[in-house]
Amino acid sequence: MNVLQRWKLKRHIGGGWRAVFGDSHVHLLKTTTETRLYRGVFNLVAKTKSNGSAGSGKMAVPKRKHINHVVSLFILLFLFLHNALCIRLPDRVPRDPPDQHRLQVAVFALGSFWRSEAVFGCLPGVVRTTVGYAGGSKSNPEYRSLGDHAESVQVVYDPHLISFRELLDVFWSSHDPRQVYGQGPDVGNQYRSIIFVNGTEESRMAAVSKEQEQTRSRSSIVTTQILQLGTFYPAEPEHQKFELKQNTFLLQLIGNLPAEELERSSLATKLNGYVAELCPPNIQKQIDAKINEIIKKGWPILREL
Repeated sequence: MNVLQRWKLKRHIGGGWRAVFGDSHVHLLKTTTETRLYRGVFNLVAKTKSNGSAGSGKMAVPKRKHINHVVSLFILLFLFLHNALCIRLPDRVPRDPPDQHRLQVAVFALGSFWRSEAVFGCLPGVVRTTVGYAGGSKSNPEYRSLGDHAESVQVVYDPHLISFRELLDVFWSSHDPRQVYGQGPDVGNQYRSIIFVNGTEESRMAAVSKEQEQTRSRSSIVTTQILQLGTFYPAEPEHQKFELKQNTFLLQLIGNLPAEELERSSLATKLNGYVAELCPPNIQKQIDAKINEIIKKGWPILREL
């Protein structure tokens, strides 16, 4: 067993045979276990008869190795019944938080969605991000033909760890809301500043935060729009986690995930912000330390931060 196989075995310990050996080997392993169980029972019966035939009239005291053998048989019997009764336990621990029902969604437009996605990726409480198009009337927009939509980022977050108000603070501090229809060198209607809201409470918080931003801006007019969220159209796969995709080392470190899994991965979401150097300083340092630790230990794949 090489280093990679030992690491996988250690990583998946307790995750079930399928997690370590794969489906094709599980059947073989269980079949072998059942065969050993039957052999063990027959051998134990044979030994008991042999020990009892000495003519002493006393029950033979089992030796320690026989006791261990009996214990092993009970364990194997349990495994056999577990298989026979079709009891199914989870093969793996899910990567995403188990309480998905309490997650909420926020959508913002603040310039190029490549950078916008990275802005929110490292925040504690943000589960995943997706870039796309929103705020317009065209159905099924595309990158080269998005109509009157704006490049936007969808943020899935845990409100118990980060609030909508805190996301608004990050929104305001991460772009220039006074620039008309653009951000920096990216000029055009698709780069306009928008807060998309769900319901009256979010609308109220967005309006209050805009008033506060206007007060700070003094004579300059804050051009940010506040719109009720309609349909959010996810962008093409090549635009998802764009910053991370420019770093082949980190892509290899997380196992070169398929496009769909990369888009929904919480780990990729954080690393996307990390690569763009848009994480809060303390989180940037934590990720630095974790990656260095992984490299020093020779682990081939980064699973969590």
